[in-house]
Amino acid sequence: MTQPTTGTYTASDGYRLQYRHWTPADTQPKATVVALHGIQSHSGWYTFSSGRLCAAGFEVYFLDRRGSGMNQSARGHVVHCERLINDVTQLLGDIRAGYSQPDPPRPIILLGISWGGKLATVIAAQRPDLIDGLALLYPGLRARLQTRWDQNVKLSLAGRLGILEKQVRIPLDDPALFTGEPHWQNFIRNDPLALRDLTVSFLLANRGLDRLLPVCPPAIRSPVLLMLAGKDQIIDNEATKRYVSQFATRNSSVYTYPESRHTLEFEPDRETFVDDLTSWSNRIASPSVQ
Repeated sequence: MTQPTTGTYTASDGYRLQYRHWTPADTQPKATVVALHGIQSHSGWYTFSSGRLCAAGFEVYFLDRRGSGMNQSARGHVVHCERLINDVTQLLGDIRAGYSQPDPPRPIILLGISWGGKLATVIAAQRPDLIDGLALLYPGLRARLQTRWDQNVKLSLAGRLGILEKQVRIPLDDPALFTGEPHWQNFIRNDPLALRDLTVSFLLANRGLDRLLPVCPPAIRSPVLLMLAGKDQIIDNEATKRYVSQFATRNSSVYTYPESRHTLEFEPDRETFVDDLTSWSNRIASPSVQ
């Protein structure tokens, strides 16, 4: 299986962002996948699915969010939600602009995993010109874990007082929330690149994304894939399906894996989910076969 290289690009505020990059060795890619990870994870969690997509002919850019994964500066911090959006749209725009002319532009699929699905949804609504398909894997659009009213009050107060860089523990300490497989639970528990804490400023940026979500559905017209884990203890699957059903797209596919926990990448039937993801991506790469 093709191994990734590591690339970097500089955001408009000067922050250097790293990503893992897979590209087919002996053929032109049929499409480009730009992937966004979850709140705690990073691109290194998803080497199996990314490698399989590459073997099927897809180029994959898997971004590490600023302050996460390989990006060690300002861990768990971002100044506002627009910064998160801009980091991704900048790369999407660079990829789109980089396609040679007069060749037809290569399709771009935006893939959002867990919390990254929230960010991907907002980007798909705000910048539909930059993508040709939206894949949402157990996306953090509707969570089972909700913040209490008093926590929201404390967060708002901290923001007003300017206590923005205070670190807060991510409430996902139990690896069993992500997978039932002991091997992968140990991997998560001992992963030195996994994010354990966020700043108050990041939490406020996350709230900003939440406030944008209600107006997104009418603007999402590209083909959409939704993949859910049947035994997910983090995501509210039924509420997520209801939300995605409001998208304006006429081309949507929903897959549920009944025996899987949250992170499909770490579950025993991951071959099945990657096969389904590849088949859907092939349809985006070749619309004529749909």
